[in-house]
Amino acid sequence: MLNLERLRTLDALSRHGSVSGAAEGLHITTSAVSQQLSKLEREVGQRLLAKNGRGVRLTDAGRLLAEHAARILSQVELAQSDLEAQRGQVVGELRVSAFPTAARGLFPLALSALREQHPALRLRSCELEPEQGIAGVVRGDLDLAVVLDWYNKPMALPDGLVKASILDDPAEVALPVDHPLAGREEVDLAEFADDEWITWGEGEFCHEWLMFTLRSKGVEPIVGHRAAENHTQLALVAAGLGVCIAPVLGRRPVPAGVVTVPLRQRVRRHVYVVWRADADRRPSIRAAVEALRAAGESVA
Repeated sequence: MLNLERLRTLDALSRHGSVSGAAEGLHITTSAVSQQLSKLEREVGQRLLAKNGRGVRLTDAGRLLAEHAARILSQVELAQSDLEAQRGQVVGELRVSAFPTAARGLFPLALSALREQHPALRLRSCELEPEQGIAGVVRGDLDLAVVLDWYNKPMALPDGLVKASILDDPAEVALPVDHPLAGREEVDLAEFADDEWITWGEGEFCHEWLMFTLRSKGVEPIVGHRAAENHTQLALVAAGLGVCIAPVLGRRPVPAGVVTVPLRQRVRRHVYVVWRADADRRPSIRAAVEALRAAGESVA
């Protein structure tokens, strides 16, 4: 009889690509991963791992068993979901992530409501960018991730995930108070062709969206500064170092020296939550989605 925890370890190694990645995803030590996999090799009587430089790779037998492990673990997830659904109780542990402004704007309301309404539910939250959150849900490291895309640049979701809308978040441009356009009722992105932009990190989804959107307006962006967190971007605007996109969610308070002006295009980002389809019937998932939607309604 194959041991389920050892199969889970093999699945984690297959998904993460390394012993250290599997250990981090499972929240155990690297030596524990190695021990579990050694025991699994003895159980099946075949080598599952081979050395690959300083790391390891799966053998043909290892890849074959990892494919079965993924299906077995998915069936276990479905069984657990069905049992939870039959009991109708919101219990167990729920691991959730959100991008920074959603963690600030939604989590305090949603997670406190969940804790009050369902005291037997253990909540674990962290901040992750949308791509990282989605990857965590796919790997099974997270149960839910609050993510986003933009009105003109949707994000493709991997197969096997389900999503629910939380809110549409309007975005404006943040300007220094002495900027020539600071007194306007609305502005167009094309009017910032000569301004330096304060944007997100290279390769991040929101940065790529901004570059795509500005270029679609005939503007070749001048990127002056990068900051992952919106409040850091606003602080740089307050110092007169450029302009930035300022979504409403999680934005307050706006620092002194900054004004926000609506965009004529009515720029919005779509905020939604994703989870695995095989966990769809878990009452804890449903309760968390409801709490996030209620928080979204209160801040919209």
